[in-house]
Amino acid sequence: MRRWFIVWIVAAILMPIRLSAQEKAGTIDVFVGVDFNYRDIYYNNRVFDVLMNLTPGVKWYMGHHWEMAAQAKVPIVNQYGDRYKRVRLNMAVLSKQLVIGSNWKMKVSGGLFGAERYGLDLKNMFVLNHWLALTAQVGWTGFCSMANGWEASTMRRLTAQAGPEIYLQRWNTQISVRGGRYVYGDYGVVGEGFRHFKHVSVGVYASYSNKGEEDAGFKVVFMLPPYKRTNRKVNIRPASNFRLTYSVEAEEYANRTYFTDPEQNERTGWFDRDLLPWGADKMAPDFILNDRKEEKE
Repeated sequence: MRRWFIVWIVAAILMPIRLSAQEKAGTIDVFVGVDFNYRDIYYNNRVFDVLMNLTPGVKWYMGHHWEMAAQAKVPIVNQYGDRYKRVRLNMAVLSKQLVIGSNWKMKVSGGLFGAERYGLDLKNMFVLNHWLALTAQVGWTGFCSMANGWEASTMRRLTAQAGPEIYLQRWNTQISVRGGRYVYGDYGVVGEGFRHFKHVSVGVYASYSNKGEEDAGFKVVFMLPPYKRTNRKVNIRPASNFRLTYSVEAEEYANRTYFTDPEQNERTGWFDRDLLPWGADKMAPDFILNDRKEEKE
């Protein structure tokens, strides 16, 4: 398995790739967002426990769809306990995106991911036509947390999910079904449906896991202003989005996956929108970048 990942990483390095007008090679984005968590409780005289973190981050666009990204968590409201009280590094990832042929796009990532995982990750989308694509994600990871000092395990956990994705352009609606093996070793399937509006996506989901059994809920993704941005060498901005998930069962150890990008969300998907555009990539962009000409001294 490790050799298989190395072969794909080498292929990604050597593979030529098309560039776009929105390519941000050589620029750095510094951003900050909010991570909001809550859970139902029936003690301590509270209806909910709340955990809220500031999430400062940085992205370095290295060119040719190479990217370095990092993110920290800074607790500002914590009712979850001592494990969540520290300022800590949440993500540090090097990634590469590429197109193979005219239908297959891929993203290779390595480093510290979300959900306290580290390792290697490979994401794929094979576009069959304008309304149907197949997706697959494979990860080889270990546990790594800085919440209570340094805690880590070796890379022993193989995760994989795959399934179809459907985009109904007339209604800007996206439907996906993915099944496989998740972070905590459980097997399950997740079905999601999203309706995309201007700067907002609203979705519902249902899932089943051999560990958590049935679950359901909804998700909302807000893309945050300003929507017109000037592209400088160093850009300081808010995070691109705020996402909220409500789960009926709130089972932490079932159908759990990880993110490899600090701003990853269901509206923008796994890949840059200019990389073999499909589905919501073909909507009007949420953010318009205007290049700024450097002033001569």
